[in-house]
Amino acid sequence: MIDLPYRQIHLDFHTSADIPGVGSEFDADEFADSLEAAHVNSITCFSRCHHGMIYHDTDRFPERRHPHLTCNLLPLQIEACHARGIRVPIYITVQWDLFTARQHPEWIALDENGCQVGQKPFAPGFYSRLCLNTPYVDFVEAQTVEVCEMMPVDGFFFDIVAATPCCCLYCINDMQQAGLEPSDPQDRQRFAVQVLHRFGERMFEAVRLRRPEASVFFNSGHVGPRHRAMRQWFTHFELESLPSGGWGYMHFPVAQRYARVLDRPTVSHTGKFHTSWGDFHSFKNPAALQFECFRMLALNARCEIGDQLHPTGKVCRHTLELIGGVYERVEAAEPWCRHAEAVVDIGLMTPEELTPLGGGDALPRATIGAARMLQESQHQFDVIDSQVDLSGYNLVVLPDEMTVTDELAARLAAYVQAGGSVLASYKSGFHPDGDRFNVPELGVTLVGDADVAPDFIVPGRLGNGMADTGHVMYLQGLEVQPSADAEVLSTVLKPYFSRTYRHFCSHRHTPIEGPADYPGAVRNGNCIYLMHPVFTMYDRNAPLWCKRIALNAIDMLLPEPVLRTNAPSTTFVTVNRLEAHNRLVVHALHYIPERRGQDFDTIEDIIPIHDVRFSVLAPGQVSAVYLEPQHHALDFGLVSGRIEFVIPEIPGYQIVAIHMA
Repeated sequence: MIDLPYRQIHLDFHTSADIPGVGSEFDADEFADSLEAAHVNSITCFSRCHHGMIYHDTDRFPERRHPHLTCNLLPLQIEACHARGIRVPIYITVQWDLFTARQHPEWIALDENGCQVGQKPFAPGFYSRLCLNTPYVDFVEAQTVEVCEMMPVDGFFFDIVAATPCCCLYCINDMQQAGLEPSDPQDRQRFAVQVLHRFGERMFEAVRLRRPEASVFFNSGHVGPRHRAMRQWFTHFELESLPSGGWGYMHFPVAQRYARVLDRPTVSHTGKFHTSWGDFHSFKNPAALQFECFRMLALNARCEIGDQLHPTGKVCRHTLELIGGVYERVEAAEPWCRHAEAVVDIGLMTPEELTPLGGGDALPRATIGAARMLQESQHQFDVIDSQVDLSGYNLVVLPDEMTVTDELAARLAAYVQAGGSVLASYKSGFHPDGDRFNVPELGVTLVGDADVAPDFIVPGRLGNGMADTGHVMYLQGLEVQPSADAEVLSTVLKPYFSRTYRHFCSHRHTPIEGPADYPGAVRNGNCIYLMHPVFTMYDRNAPLWCKRIALNAIDMLLPEPVLRTNAPSTTFVTVNRLEAHNRLVVHALHYIPERRGQDFDTIEDIIPIHDVRFSVLAPGQVSAVYLEPQHHALDFGLVSGRIEFVIPEIPGYQIVAIHMA
C-alpha cells in the first residue's frame, strides 16, 4: 500500500513536432519553486506524449526525441522537484501515439469492417488506437525500461490502456490459435480483455523488476468493476473525472465509491481547465475547483488537478495561484483525511459489471439515479459489485437492472437470513435468463411487462410527504404477483389506454381510468420491491415522487442510518472514521452546480447555509466535537446512541471532528 501525496498535478505536455523552441523558456528552479509555493507535493511529468514525442535524451530511440526540444526536460524537472521534496511520477502514452501510428499503420487496431479504430484519416488528432497484441508492446516495454535505467523513477502513469476488440491480422491469428472465433463480437471482447491483462502484467513486472518502490497505474478514463480482475497490477487507482470535460458531476462520486472498496489508495483527477484537457489559457471557476477537490477529500481520495505546460516550458503563474489557493486549504484539511475510512451502511450494487468488457466509460443510468438519490438524502453508501462481502452493509440496493446469478442469489439469501435488508426495483433480482425472479426473498413472482405505460402509482405506505393520489411513472414497469406472506405497500392505477396512433389523449399520456389494478411496491420481511425503474427515471428527469417513494422504502428498511440531517438536498455530506485517532469525521459541502451554458454544469457562487443540525450514529461515548481546522468546540448531546450537534455555518466546506471517549 503506497502512501500517496494529497496535492498533485497532472502536467500534460502533448506538443506537436511542428512547434519550435520546446522547453526554451524552462527554468528548473522557477518551475519547482512555483509548485512548492502552490502547496503541490507531486506532479506527473512527461516522458512520451500522444504525439509520440519523447521529452528527454534517449540512446535507444533518438528519432522520437522531440525535434525542437532545447533541453533534457524530464530529468531537469525531476531533479528540481526532488530537491524540494516533490514527487514526480512519469507519464508514458500507450494506445495513442501519432508517431507510431504513422510509422506502423499495421499496428493500429481494426474494427469488424477493417477500418482503423479511433479517427477518420483527415481528422486533426492522435486518436488512432494502437493494438496491444502487436510488436508495438515490445517498444513500449523497451522505452519504459530505458526510462527506469536513465533517471530516478517515483512511478509510472501509463495512459490510454483499455480492452480494444480488434480485427488486425495479429489478433485474428491469435484468436484462431486460442480456439476463439474472430467474427464473433463476444469472442473479440473476451480476447481483448485477455490482451489487456497480459499487457498489464508484463508492464507491471518490467517496472517492478527495476524499480520495486515505484507506483504503477494504467489509465482508461474510468475505474469500475472491470478493474477488480486487474488490480494486482495497480499500486493505486487514479480516477480521471473532469466534470466539465464530459464526465459530469456524478461520475466521480459513483466511481470513487466503487474504487475505494478495491483495497487500493485512490487519487482523483479534475482539471484547472474551464472545459477539458488541452484547453489552453482557460481557468476553472475557483468555487468549482474548491468543490471538486474538497469532495475528493470527503470521499477518501487524494487530489490531482490537470494542467498543461506551455510548449516553451514557461510556468503559468496565474494557474498555480488558482491551484495554490485550493491546495492551501487541502493541506490544512489533511490531518482529518489521511488514513480515513468511510462509515457506510448501504451497498449500492451497480449493474456495470454486466455490460460488455465490464462496462465502458459510461455509468449505468440506474446507478447514477440511485447514487443521486442517496447523495441528495445524505445517506452513506458504497458502490459495489456482486463480488463484495455484503456483511458490512445494513442495506443492499439493487437498482433497476441488476440480474442475479444463482451464486449471488445464495449470498443474498444468507445476507437476508442474517438480518440484512434489500431494496430492489424493476428487473433487479431477475435470473440472467431474464424470464423470472431469482431472489425468493423479494416475495414476488413475475407476471410480465405492465400492459400499459405510463401508469400511475398510489404511494400508500410509502407516501410520507406525498399526496394520496396517483403519480405518473414515465417508464414502463412490471406486473408482479405478491407471495402470500408479502405486504402490498403501494398500488398502481392504469390509464384509459397507452398512447398510440389509434388512440391518444392530449399532448402526452392519458389520465387515470379507475381503481387499483396491480401492486407498485411489495414488502416481504427485510425486502422491498418496487415494480418501476425508479432510479433510471430519476436520472432521466428527476421526479421528486420517485425519490420520495425510494427514500421512504429505505427508511422502512434502515430505521437507524449512519447520518441524519436537516441540510438541504444540495448539501454533500460524508462520515469517515480515523481509527488511529478514535474519531469520526464529518465532511459537509454546500456548492451548487448549475447549467449556465449548454455544454456542462459549473459552479460560480458559494452560498453558505446556517444552523444545520446533524445526528450521527455513535459507536460509543463522545468526549468532544470540533469544527476543523478552526478547532472550535461545538456543543453536543448524546441521544439514544446518536451524537447530535449543530454546525452554525457551512461556508462551502466544513469539517467536524467527533472525538470518541
